[in-house]
This record gives sequence, structure tokens and C-alpha cells, in this order.
Amino acid sequence: MTDHSESATRRAFVTAAGTAGVLGLAGCTSNTDSGGSGGGSNGGGSGGSGTTDSGSQQLSGTIDIAGSSTVFPLATAFAEMFQKQHSKVNINVQSTGSGGGFANFFCPGETDFNNASRPIKEEEMQQCEKNGVEPVELTVATDALTVIVNNDNDWAESLTVEQLKEIWSADSPPTTWADVNSDWPDEEIELFGPSDASGTYDYFLEAVIGEDGPGHRQDYSATEQDRTIMQGVQGSEYAMGYLGFAYYSQNTDAVKAVAIDNGDGPVEPSLETAKSGEYTPLARPLFTYPAKSSLAEDHVAAFARYFVENTTNREVVANDVGYVPLSEDEKAEQMEKLEAAIEEANA
Repeated sequence: MTDHSESATRRAFVTAAGTAGVLGLAGCTSNTDSGGSGGGSNGGGSGGSGTTDSGSQQLSGTIDIAGSSTVFPLATAFAEMFQKQHSKVNINVQSTGSGGGFANFFCPGETDFNNASRPIKEEEMQQCEKNGVEPVELTVATDALTVIVNNDNDWAESLTVEQLKEIWSADSPPTTWADVNSDWPDEEIELFGPSDASGTYDYFLEAVIGEDGPGHRQDYSATEQDRTIMQGVQGSEYAMGYLGFAYYSQNTDAVKAVAIDNGDGPVEPSLETAKSGEYTPLARPLFTYPAKSSLAEDHVAAFARYFVENTTNREVVANDVGYVPLSEDEKAEQMEKLEAAIEEANA
């Protein structure tokens, strides 16, 4: 289990997790002993092998991970824990956005995993297939996508889904708060959100605006850095933004979370409302996608197992990072899918 100093360190890391870049991770403490053997000694991935020393396997090699900024802190936490047990395994985690990770790293065969805050798209599957990359979809947690406003905003503490759609839609979007509700300030709405390379953007577009709708407005400050969204909203009384719950949960004093009314009254984002299904339509599953060929590498397969095994670890997933852990049954289902893929990778 993590001690208080390690939890504080990870919370500080999550607070700074808006910074992208490749991180070489040095571990924290572990909750689950992955041990055991991984895949075979051959196959895809970034290289490395398992060697035997006095009957126990010593894992070594490199694992490259790109993708979702939302899944980034979870993957980083698990990587830190894994490396505490396997110091010869180097795990590089990069925050590129779900789409950016698929298009620029994973599907071209440059990374072993791609994290995503929405399912892989058909065109991404086609790109992967063209390059001989076979993604294995693993659900790892549930997020509550969170709409945030400035702490001085005392008029929009709750919004209907229709109001959200109106504000963020490309179809004649409002310029001022008064355009949305005449009782609200006649002041320009300043908007901050993820770029179109982000799975958070894709999910918001589908869940709020609709895939067949007019599209997401583009006159807003777009970024892949959650910290930039948070700072933008914090710095302007008339600002609004949206991001994953984990980053908000570590910065609750900086901004306000908006309750969302989907027809049954306003519901605030939380782990409880996301898990119960009350927080609709903004509760969403989170994924990681290992490449099947990479799972033939012992160290990659071992980390994939470790990742799935810890999806029920409430101390890390919920308390440290800020997502809803999987149930034991959900974890078993994901582990069965993973083991089948590992077996196929080594066939």
C-alpha cells in the first residue's frame, strides 16, 4: 500500500500531469506483485527479454506508452509501482492525446501501448492494420468528465445538457453568458478545452453535441494540457472549460465543478455519481491498448497484467488519481481478454 508521503508525491504529480513529454519513471511502492512470466522471448515491442537467475525471472527492457492525457496519471502511477519491483524495465509515458497517440505513435508501430479516453476509431483501426499493429482494447477505469467555471461564477453552478450543447456547439454559438440566459452577466464567455486530438474532446462532442450535430465550436483556447485549461478558467471570472475528473479532483480549491442536469435535476461530478450512472452523459470508460505483437515480450506482458490487476486498486485509482476502479468481475473480464491476446502473441 502507498504511504502518506508517496500518496502526496503522486497527488503532486497528478497536479502537474498537464505537462506532456516523455517521462523516464522511477518507481513508488507496489500494491500488487506482478512477478511471474510474461510473453515469449521474441516478438514486437521495444525490445528486452526475461532472463532467469536462480529460478526467478529478471525482467528487462523498454516499454513506450503514448496517448490520452486523461489516462496519463493512471498509467504513470502503475508504471512507477511496477518499476519499483522491476528496476531493469524502463517505462516511458507520453501525454499526446488519444488521437495523437494512435495516429503518430501507436499505429505506426512506435509504441507498445496507447492510452485512450474513448474507443479506437475505425480509421485508426485501418491505419493500425496497414502497419501490422493489432490493438487489444482493455478498460481500466471510469472517469467523470468535468465542466469547470471560475470560483467567482455564482450564476452557472449547474447547467443543462442543452445549455452545454448551446455553449460549445459550432452552430451560432453564444458570445456572452446573457446569450444563454438573460439573467446571467452580459459578459463574454471565455472558453478553454482540449484540442481535437484529445479523446476528451471526442467524447464531449459525441455525448453533448452529437456526432451528427453541427460540430464543436473552434473559437476557444485549445490545448492538450489540463493544467492550461485549469489556469485559464482560474484566471477569468467569465471562463468555462472541461477536462477529466482526476485533474479537477486535485485542484478543487482553484475552480468550481458545474453540476449537470440531464433531465432529472443537477448532478455533481464525483466517483460515486459516475459509478452509479447518475452523472450522465459525462461518465465514460477509460482504456489502454497494448499492441498484440508487443505482448510477446516478457516485460510488456508482465506490465500489461500488472496494469489490469491494479484496476481494482482503490488506493491508487480512486484515492491517488481520482477515477472509479473496476469491479472484480470487470477486472476478471479484462484479464481474460489480455491472457487470450498474450497466448495468441506467442502462438
